Amino acid sequence: MRPLPISAETAIKLAEQLNIPIENLMHMPQHILLQKLAELAKNEPVNNSDPNINKETQASTTEPKK
Repeated sequence: MRPLPISAETAIKLAEQLNIPIENLMHMPQHILLQKLAELAKNEPVNNSDPNINKETQASTTEPKK
């Protein structure tokens, strides 16, 4: 099995978030990592403070139809 195709910075952040050693993360099967990320996303509160997301949403809903 080959290591995950992620950058070193991403691997460090993921290992910290998942509380696992980076070596385990890099050799973790991709489907297991996706499961863990989904669990992490469920437990994390939704943060809608990104101004770009709100602007895009507002722009798409307020544009007049031609």
